[in-house]
Amino acid sequence: MARQTETRKYDVVVIGGGMSGITAALASARGGAKTALIQNRSVLGGNASSEIRIHISGASDSLKKPELEEGGILYELMLENKVNNTYFSYPRWDAVLFGKVRYQKGLDLFLDTVLYDAESSGRKIDRAFCYQATTEKHFLFEAPLFIDATGNGTLGFFAGAAWMRGSESRAEYGEPHAPLKPDQNRMGNSILFRAVNRGRPVAFNPPPFARKFSEDDLRLRVHSSNLPDFSQAPDPEDYKRVSAFSSAGIEYGYWWIELMGEGDDIIPEFETIREDLYACVYGIWDHIKNGGDHDAENYDLEWVGALPGMRESRRLRGDYILNERDILENRIFEDAVCYGGWGVDLHAPRGLLDTGLLPSRVWTYPGAYTIPYRCYYSANIDNLFMAGRNISASRLGMASARVIGTCALGGQAVGSAAALCIREGLPPRALGSRIGLLQQQLLKDDGFLPGFRNQDPADYAREARFSASSFAQGGEPEQVINGISRRYEGQENAWICEEAAGAWLRADFSRARTLRQIRLTFDTNFSYPIRITMAPARQRQQRPGVPPELVRDFDLIFLKDGAPVKTVPVRGNLRRLCVVDLEPVCCDCLEIRILATHGAKKVCIFEVRAY
Repeated sequence: MARQTETRKYDVVVIGGGMSGITAALASARGGAKTALIQNRSVLGGNASSEIRIHISGASDSLKKPELEEGGILYELMLENKVNNTYFSYPRWDAVLFGKVRYQKGLDLFLDTVLYDAESSGRKIDRAFCYQATTEKHFLFEAPLFIDATGNGTLGFFAGAAWMRGSESRAEYGEPHAPLKPDQNRMGNSILFRAVNRGRPVAFNPPPFARKFSEDDLRLRVHSSNLPDFSQAPDPEDYKRVSAFSSAGIEYGYWWIELMGEGDDIIPEFETIREDLYACVYGIWDHIKNGGDHDAENYDLEWVGALPGMRESRRLRGDYILNERDILENRIFEDAVCYGGWGVDLHAPRGLLDTGLLPSRVWTYPGAYTIPYRCYYSANIDNLFMAGRNISASRLGMASARVIGTCALGGQAVGSAAALCIREGLPPRALGSRIGLLQQQLLKDDGFLPGFRNQDPADYAREARFSASSFAQGGEPEQVINGISRRYEGQENAWICEEAAGAWLRADFSRARTLRQIRLTFDTNFSYPIRITMAPARQRQQRPGVPPELVRDFDLIFLKDGAPVKTVPVRGNLRRLCVVDLEPVCCDCLEIRILATHGAKKVCIFEVRAY
């Protein structure tokens, strides 16, 4: 029987369904572009999915910088998960991601669909060839714009995009922690496990393929409830920092079960590395259970990942290459579309096999850096965007920007950029000359860019005079239009009222306006994380259910010449960014009357927008 190939045409095709691909696809579709998301697995989420279970770290650097918590689509997804997934079920998280993508208007999802080739003419991708294993269908995807969110830069590689691998020399970008000479070192792949305390002794008999480990092999890696002797580390103070973000218990282990392979290219060795990691996981658990006192008598191995999470492979070259100096110096780019705050986190060159080295060296810094738009499109393929860990960065730049939260923010930026390119009829590079359009769209969609504020000329709230029933010092009503929608650098940037019930915030416009949409950004308290995680220590940092600070019930009252003309009740709100679409209403005043939060006594609104 002849093989049949289905041709599908879209405005934007996103290859890769990790968190950066998800946010890119959602932003593209919400921006009005007909979009396809191609994912080679049965679930979405990539490293954050139930298959791998790496929790989402980002610019907040594990609560060291809570004001830098990622907002936007990523926060929307995590908050929706938090509502109904109190006990950190990864299958429930998978369902949240599936539901958001599958039922997004303008977005088609293709699961179990593998990219196996791409065809280019000159500097342009014409089509991508994919195979869906479950249906035995071949697909040919055509689009004016493609987004490579594969992690490995696979689409770009197939299409002939310029790419990089390994470490640059110190002289190339002046990076303080780069090697004197370039090399092919890279961070490796890891498999996680989950252990539970059964309340009684549980025996463990290792499988025959398990690798043997001694206490000396693991002396610089936290692998029990008892911390090792810090004096054994080459740099005891540095080891304390590494231990601080390691799980000191044994329930969630271990990011440092990491291997890089033996050649210069980690991708062809993926299956060999997977087999070796599998042997290492079971061998380390055998050592924990049977290799001495690790306080593990009652622990049982409940889950072991079968799919490694990847950290580093190819990086696609853009018009700018993010480097370590940009990060450590908190550089704010004029064309910034993303930000980061995670340390420059570089792992031992051979991972678990480097028994005499710390598993990771981390160079931290205060504040945040931005990532320019020029890092997110290809230098030589004119219709190719990149999102995720394969963006245009040096190895040390990638060492910070690779974390999932930062990748997801970049994905939203790229998806919004793609939709703008379709709407304006521009290729990716040309949008750079109109970067303000993209930056303002990101801010409108609950994004955050250090050094940038809301300057949207279409936002009628910016011209309004605000008043309130009452307010706390530093939380004056006019703060809702100062252009920053979160607490930042010691400023509240919000209207704050100590008594939520019955409180009101009022916007008087300069003249009558016809409104079609109100956008309110509420407080959810970024000091408490809401991410899905297997780590008990990270779970204990969280509060169950919906953040109590979030406004639950309120009325929008529209007035003209002092008389109400329309009231829109909103009940059961579960979003930080609450968007209320309206039948057109002509008014010269908007009153937001608060009825209840999800439990907090006071109310806080960061931003009000009116369109």
